[in-house]
Formats: sequence, structure tokens, C-alpha cells
Amino acid sequence: MLFTSKSNIMLGLDISSTAIKLIELSRSGANYRVESYAAEPLPPNSVVENKLQELDAVGTAIAKAVKRSNSKLKGAAVAVSGSSVITKMITMPSSLSDEEMEGQIELEADQYIPYPLEEVNLDFEVQGPSEKKPGMVDVLLAASRSENIEDRVAALDLAGLGAKVVDVEAYALENAFSLIAAQMEDNAVDKTIAVVDIGATTTTLNVLRNKKIVYTREQAFGGRQLTEEIQRKYGLSYNEAGMAKKQGGLPDSYITEVLEPFKDAMVQQVNRSLTFFNSNSPTTPVDHIILAGGSASTQGVDELISDRLGVSTSLANPFANMSLSSKVNPQSLSSDAPALMIACGLALRSFD
Repeated sequence: MLFTSKSNIMLGLDISSTAIKLIELSRSGANYRVESYAAEPLPPNSVVENKLQELDAVGTAIAKAVKRSNSKLKGAAVAVSGSSVITKMITMPSSLSDEEMEGQIELEADQYIPYPLEEVNLDFEVQGPSEKKPGMVDVLLAASRSENIEDRVAALDLAGLGAKVVDVEAYALENAFSLIAAQMEDNAVDKTIAVVDIGATTTTLNVLRNKKIVYTREQAFGGRQLTEEIQRKYGLSYNEAGMAKKQGGLPDSYITEVLEPFKDAMVQQVNRSLTFFNSNSPTTPVDHIILAGGSASTQGVDELISDRLGVSTSLANPFANMSLSSKVNPQSLSSDAPALMIACGLALRSFD
């Protein structure tokens, strides 16, 4: 979205606060296939609040993930995320050419963007005729501080990859959601779907109506709280606690004293996010909840949310209708799927 260079198939590469996740897809007709995927943990504090603090560490982790995936691709699509991106819908005369539109947007951009233009990468995409203003088109503006983009390009460069596309995470999510909508009744047309992404430190609610994001809210809550509680209660290092969370081997008290209270807190966070949405949009209640992000796979949390909130809930799996290459472990992909939404949405940019 924020810039593109000519490309064919490229890796979808998601740089989160705790891990590098990458996916390679291929397509035959309307059918997709997962060619390879990998996840590689990042050292603590390499990425803080969407900023790449330790470029070398991020570059090394990307290189390890590429090696683990066995992919031979040299180009990737990456994304900048929510709070570091400004998006705005504006209307412009439909008679303008792309060049004229670009000139006009640059003239007017300082109205929409609170940074000096020389510090910003700016892009726009015509969405189609404006419903409200005849003779005008809706144009989506996206802008990000240049340093956010340059850091990601540099990290890929350190790993021997070229950045072919720098997208916006929200649009990558919409892209991946189109695959999940295809698994739903009536392709999710006229449905209001909440995608709750529970990451390490941030929980993001995106509400989609007709497969387009209409509402977003971020809250400071995530899986790191569970890791830190395991660390504190059982006297483990942060890395040991993270491994124990995934692989088990903790005392019997873990379920009742640590995991269940965390799941309760997760339900409360989802409920709070939805309450904010409902107060803004009382006429469009959420029809279904999809859980994404690393903590979505916490055992039984989907049933718990469904029971407590009275809204059907499922785990995100954009790969459900895809075939897999022999390089891909089906169980591993299935358990990681909720955390791979952004990487999948970015990999889909290969087929624009």
C-alpha cells in the first residue's frame, strides 16, 4: 500500500513485538497452497510499540525464519501497524488523472497529516464513486513516518530480502479475512464480524461489516501477562516461562491459579472492547467473533467467550481451504494459524 515495486510471488512477513512470522503461498486458479511457513522468536525489546529498536536482532531473526521455512524467495511484503499509520478517506473529482490526483493530495496533505511531509511516506488508492457526492470518488489516504518504513526495509535487507510491498496491517487483515469469510455462511455478506487479535502486549478489536473494517480499538492487554505470571509464580526466566506456556510441564496448580484467571481476564477484555463498539454502533450488534493472535489458541478460550458473551466464537484459520506442500507440518500450521493472519494477508499481495 505505502509503496510497491513490480513483483510476482513474495513472502508475507509479519514483524510483531515477539516474533517474525512468514508465509509463502502459491495459487492455481482460485485455489491457494501453503508452500512454506515459519515463526522465529525475537529477543525481548527488539520491537517496542511497533518500533524496531534492535535492527540487527530483527534482521537475524528474519534470516533464521527464512532458513527454517526453506523458501527460496528473495522478495517480501511487510506491514506498518495501526498506531504508526494515519489513514483518511477523502473525496476528489472523478475527472482527475492519477498524476493530477497525486499533485492535489500533496498540496492538501498537511491538512490530514500532523508531520512534515518530508518525514512521511504517503500513498493513496481510489476506492470508487462516492455514494454521497455525484461526480466525486472516494480516495483512501495512507501515511506513515518514513522511519517506520525505512527500518522495516533495512531489517529485510540485513536478512538478504527485498521489500516489494509495504502495506498497512489493517488492510492485510482485511485481505486474510476474505479467506475466512469464504468459510462462513453467505460469505459473511451483511454480517458484522469482530476479529479480536490478542497479541503479546496489545489486543486489537477490528469490526468488519461486509468484509471492510468499520471500527478499530486497541487495548494494552496480551499474552505477555500470562508469561510474566508464570515467571513470577514458578521462579522461571522469561524464556523458560514462554516455553512452559506452550509445551506444558508446569505444576497442577497452573490451571486453576494462573491459566483460568488469565482466560477470565481475556473474556473481560473482549467484552469491554465489544461494549465500546456497541455504544458507538447500537444498531449493528456483532454476529460472530473470530479470535486471532498468539493468545487466541489458549485452550478453551473460544468456548468461554461464546458462553459468557452469548456470541458464537471461532479461531481464525485462513488456511482451512488451502492445500499444503510436503514441507508444511499440518498440525503445526493449524495451531499457529490464528497468529498468522497478518502474514497471510501480506502473502496474498502476490496475487493483486
